[in-house]
Amino acid sequence: MAFSDDDLDRYARHIMLREIGGPGQARLRKAKVLSIGAGGLGAPVLMYLAAAGVGTLGVVDDDMVDLSNLQRQVIHATGAIGTAKTASAAETIAGINPGVDVVRHSLRLTEENADEIIGGYDLVCDGSDNFDTRYLVNRACARASVPLVAGAIGQWDGQLSVYDPGKGGPCYACVFPERPADGLAPSCAEAGVVGALPGVIGSLMAMEVIKYLCGAGEILVGRLLVYDALAAETRTLTVRRDAGCGVCGDA
Repeated sequence: MAFSDDDLDRYARHIMLREIGGPGQARLRKAKVLSIGAGGLGAPVLMYLAAAGVGTLGVVDDDMVDLSNLQRQVIHATGAIGTAKTASAAETIAGINPGVDVVRHSLRLTEENADEIIGGYDLVCDGSDNFDTRYLVNRACARASVPLVAGAIGQWDGQLSVYDPGKGGPCYACVFPERPADGLAPSCAEAGVVGALPGVIGSLMAMEVIKYLCGAGEILVGRLLVYDALAAETRTLTVRRDAGCGVCGDA
């Protein structure tokens, strides 16, 4: 895949990296990545992947930009209040890198549409804020053998992992087979969240996508990274595939 002079200039700092180079940058340009959500986590994911030159970015979100979003959802500007998040995100992405194709899915993901949407992508990033969507995305990714980079945040804490049972790793349901009891994992709207936290976790999610697509380094498959912002500490926990998992298990 030939690069224009502008491409060579734009991606020069990538191309000079041994782990990416020209072949890796070409893989990024060919890739199709879907972001579930254009909110706190989706914002840095989409912005950094656009800057990195991922060729096609899909965005699933049925929400409108609200003033309360702007404390953390940095892909949206004040002037976008009242507009669809997918439209606002697409406009910002075009400003970062006009060479990126944006596919807007201005809808809520459901059992009826998840397989068709997710099956059209090479990799999925899930930054959704509810367990129904997380489990739905995981099932669809497992059925389509599409790797899933999933992150979650709340108050001062965040976590992420790469779920890829097709390569022997666990799926999301292996690690979290049951949703927490009511009140144990409140949403950001219920419990609050510090504005910079999704930037930290979302950027790490984008990093895992870039590494995965370029074949660089060690991917967070089989590992769960946990970040405590108040203590300024990270931990990495080993997680394993469950042979009896109802989503990806041997049965």
